Amino acid sequence: MRRTTLNLEEVKNKILNLKGLEIEMNVNRGRKKIEAISGIIRDVYPSVFTVETKLEKIQTFSYYDVLCGNIKIIEN
Repeated sequence: MRRTTLNLEEVKNKILNLKGLEIEMNVNRGRKKIEAISGIIRDVYPSVFTVETKLEKIQTFSYYDVLCGNIKIIEN
């Protein structure tokens, strides 16, 4: 587990502020597999948030993954 400077509520608020905006994400899928995803944050739920990719595919991510550094969000 990596050290973080944010807490879970700050991560949720940051993602809530990005809702509807176009973002790019680097997702660590494990075993040195990093996937780059471009899309728009569509919905924000208590435990997860959804991203609609440019291929109109919806993917779900956890706030905890952002908190641990497995997901890095880059604003466009």
